[in-house]
Amino acid sequence: QVQLVESGGGLVQAGGSLRLSCAASGRTFVGYYMGWFRQAPGKERASVATARWDGGNPYYADSVKGRFTISSDNAKNTVFLQMNSLKPEDTAVYYCAALNDASGEYDLWGQGTQVTVSS
Repeated sequence: QVQLVESGGGLVQAGGSLRLSCAASGRTFVGYYMGWFRQAPGKERASVATARWDGGNPYYADSVKGRFTISSDNAKNTVFLQMNSLKPEDTAVYYCAALNDASGEYDLWGQGTQVTVSS
């Protein structure tokens, strides 16, 4: 079964850091585009960071540039999102996803992990 499983969320004070992990299983995702998205209460899901598995062609939302970094570990088949200098407005459920090259859409999603930043 092909799946993505996120972990690493939690409660942190403003200014703190968290590292989210997205463990991929069922097949290798090396060479694929992977993305981190988030959805805050009452808001639509939005892209946070995306990149090719090898880190190429990275994209970051303006709101997280300079604070968040997407990376991967081939040996662990895992994608990470390092989040520094967290702000209360970063509070959301964070999801990782894999891009389907054929459709051009992110169509494989994890279950999400909650990140809460207190002021």
